[in-house]
Amino acid sequence: MARYDHRNALILGAGRSGHAAARLILAQQGQASVVDENWTAERLAEFGADGISCLRAGRDHLPDGSYDLAIVSPALSPEHPWVIAARDRGLAIISELELGSIYWQGDLLAITGSKGKSSVVKCLTDTLTLAGHSAVTAGNFGTPLCERVLDCPEAGRGVIAVTEVSSFQMEYTRTFAPRLAAVLNIQADHLDRHKSMDVYSRLKMRLFQAQRPGICKAFLPWGLSPLGIPQGVELLRFGSEPWVDWRYVPGGIVHGEIHIPVSGTFNNPVLGNAAALIAAMLTACGLSPEAIAAGFAAYQPLPHRFQTLGTLRGVTFIDDSKATSLAATQAALRMVGGRVRLIAGGRLKEQDLDFLEDDLRQFALHAYLIGEAQEPLRQAWQHMLPCTPCGTLSAAVAQAFADAAPGDTILLSPGAASFDQYTGMGARGNDFAAQMKRLSQLPTT
Repeated sequence: MARYDHRNALILGAGRSGHAAARLILAQQGQASVVDENWTAERLAEFGADGISCLRAGRDHLPDGSYDLAIVSPALSPEHPWVIAARDRGLAIISELELGSIYWQGDLLAITGSKGKSSVVKCLTDTLTLAGHSAVTAGNFGTPLCERVLDCPEAGRGVIAVTEVSSFQMEYTRTFAPRLAAVLNIQADHLDRHKSMDVYSRLKMRLFQAQRPGICKAFLPWGLSPLGIPQGVELLRFGSEPWVDWRYVPGGIVHGEIHIPVSGTFNNPVLGNAAALIAAMLTACGLSPEAIAAGFAAYQPLPHRFQTLGTLRGVTFIDDSKATSLAATQAALRMVGGRVRLIAGGRLKEQDLDFLEDDLRQFALHAYLIGEAQEPLRQAWQHMLPCTPCGTLSAAVAQAFADAAPGDTILLSPGAASFDQYTGMGARGNDFAAQMKRLSQLPTT
């Protein structure tokens, strides 16, 4: 496998992954320079204290210098002028994920997908830990793999890194070779960047490209083509179909003569496929059915992912701010099952706004629309259900609660990114919780 020791690396982007990549390059006795458009005094001090050269450049200019390697932030698309300039200079271009995988000495699991992958990563890691294994999350989940290499003793020897992988990371990844790799699902998402479902799907399937025959296993839901999985890599199918290797049925997972009870978050038709994948991967890690069942029972959902905040005057509030695609909103509607007052909107990442029609008609009473998307969504949905443009989340929550009756659910499942009004989906979810708290403090009439 390629190594980048003693190279002069240019890191494009001073986010957390860029910082981790630069620190790892320095730890391997290389040289690291990080370029960014907007350095703050705090970041300059932090990077400088680590011996990292900090370069400032405009979007259309890449700093001059003799570099061997470019490590690209997932925030930068392949069309970004810096990436194009690095390519024109003949630099090797890789992701932080790929750099980290080269030096990681432990076991490596990887999960990608359009929705639900963070929950799968957390359940896998929590269950492995509960069963006595040393396991950490990595990648798009929050902690860069390069950071795990630096922080775990012996670069992670004896540790399982459960890695969440995004399509953005796969644009610059070629040699990443997890022992167990899975695509949870592929649905329309990030088409504002990838332009087509074909490009997006191929990036997801690239997760398997460097897996080694006879050593690695690939996991796919039924219906996805195995195109791109190397010959000799074992393929296991999961889903709810009777003929798959790992099958979800209400209350459990079936694999041949094995039945693994599933309770809690994953015991429903929407997340059942994820439960089947989790059971399959944990079994491949050597866990018993009893240990896997215990993991499902103990699982605590991540914030902002279909998180029930509570009930106020008979009205349930659910924070699903992580739903940044309409496919995720569709899943949330189905999980509630009816009497939904839906808060949706933000910065759209896709153009097909009509495919939710059946679910909106069946499960939603009213849509309260916010952000940049409120007018496009109103035009697309107004013939399906009542739609109220509210502009802000505070106005939407207030109006939805004023309209609601006991037994209704106010569901924040935006189907769009948050960056038109918030710093991220977490800030949007926190605002939703704050609005519920404000309502709870108002006098009843």
